[in-house]
Amino acid sequence: MLRLNEVKLPLNHAEPELREAILARLDIPPEMLQGFTVFKRSYDARKKAQIVLIYSVDVETTDDAAILARRQHDVHLMPSPDMEYKYVAHKVNADGSQPRPVVIGMGPCGLFAALILAQMGLRPIILERGKTVRERTKDTFGFWRKRELNPESNVQFGEGGAGTFSDGKLYSQIKDPKHYGRKVLTEFVKAGAPEEIIYVSKPHIGTFRLVKMVEAMREEIVALGGDIRFEAKVADFEIEEKDGQRQLRGLTLADGEHIVTNHVVLAIGHSARDTFETLYARGVYIEAKPFSIGFRVEHPQSLIDTCRFGPNAGHPILGAADYKLVHHAKNGRAVYSFCMCPGGTVVAAASEPGRVVTNGMSQYSRAERNANSAIVVSISPEDYPGHPLAGIEFQRRLEEKAFVLGGSNYSAPGQLMGDFVAGRPSTEFGAVVPSYKPQVHLTDLASILPDYAVEALREAFPAFDKQVRGYFKQDAVLTGLETRTSSPIRIKRNDGDLQSLNTRGLFPAGEGAGYAGGILSAGVDGIKVAEAVALSMAAAS
Repeated sequence: MLRLNEVKLPLNHAEPELREAILARLDIPPEMLQGFTVFKRSYDARKKAQIVLIYSVDVETTDDAAILARRQHDVHLMPSPDMEYKYVAHKVNADGSQPRPVVIGMGPCGLFAALILAQMGLRPIILERGKTVRERTKDTFGFWRKRELNPESNVQFGEGGAGTFSDGKLYSQIKDPKHYGRKVLTEFVKAGAPEEIIYVSKPHIGTFRLVKMVEAMREEIVALGGDIRFEAKVADFEIEEKDGQRQLRGLTLADGEHIVTNHVVLAIGHSARDTFETLYARGVYIEAKPFSIGFRVEHPQSLIDTCRFGPNAGHPILGAADYKLVHHAKNGRAVYSFCMCPGGTVVAAASEPGRVVTNGMSQYSRAERNANSAIVVSISPEDYPGHPLAGIEFQRRLEEKAFVLGGSNYSAPGQLMGDFVAGRPSTEFGAVVPSYKPQVHLTDLASILPDYAVEALREAFPAFDKQVRGYFKQDAVLTGLETRTSSPIRIKRNDGDLQSLNTRGLFPAGEGAGYAGGILSAGVDGIKVAEAVALSMAAAS
């Protein structure tokens, strides 16, 4: 099998043209081509009137070796890599001689860690502080409609994690030499995702499809011997110290139950602040890390489509257009777009009473009126000096300001883009109607962010207009506050065995530990950590 990259065709090409292009690129007669599959399809929209599709294809011929030898200088032709997932162990603990491994958290990272452990026959115990995905969906929609926040069942906590209420993006820029990302996508398709996520360049699923997929994956974990417990919050960690070594020996749940275990995957997400505090109190090594703060920005999706695709806006292959923006402000701050949601909505993502947090979400169709993205300013531990958890307190203070500025009832504070840049409060909406529920209260957002962030954002919005014509739209709506772009801490682990720097048996993983950012990278990290757990258990058996 051969991998042929950079096969370019017009956007509206006929289906047979791809086969013809492969034959021409390989310079072979039709009878030599036995078949092909599309590995990846992307597009080049730099010339809006002449958008080009770019294919990578896996090709089967009657003589792959001869073609490779004849075209050895073609940098876009190579043997197809073996991308099939290989398990590192199987039924290591079949006799039950060791305590079962435990996975804390059932977001994308915990879900894949649990799935891989179950597929290797290790019968993991999964502890999720929130509810099942359908129950948490009811609670979350109830919050948006009735302003009733359940601190243990919301956008952040519950089966599926924060990624359930998002755009469901399944792409990442992580290095993935072992093709773990392929395993993530394959498992998602098996659980009900559309098969196109395997080959399109920027796959996404959307919230409602994610709900069904998460349930299907849960059923497989249980069928393979896993034990999943919902509303099972971890309250404490039992750590044995002996001869200068620290070893995890068990967990205590909020209801008082004690679970004996020597292997814990810590996949708690970036909002489990109380668990971070418990870990820090127990002496687990934690350090502060950079993150970002800013607003959700809404434009008409039709504007973004036209800016990106010109006369091809609305083409079914292209779908709703996205964007990626970066501006380096004069004060040294980077301002950039994050978690862009085409045809989506801005959602209330608070997990603690008396605080307002925003996030973005869209369905598979991406058919809503507005495009939204977080536009955020980078900050570092130097901006919130103190102990390693100081970033959490920094986030909380901003979220409390947003709550008060919005009216102290979970309405979000908002402002028109033109007014924010001009430094004046907004009093009425223009053509862009905000999507945040329960409500957006117009005000002056500058009062809830540090001066350096306000300065950088005011400079960035007009500058972005050079990258996406029409972006600096006077009545585009800013909704605050975006604070959960990533975890404010890193629970450091060893590069080799992926265990905590100073606590054996504890495997920090995913976004909450500072090792992922998004559904795909979190799933990949869950697989890596599951393998590390299996190898550790194998060494101890």
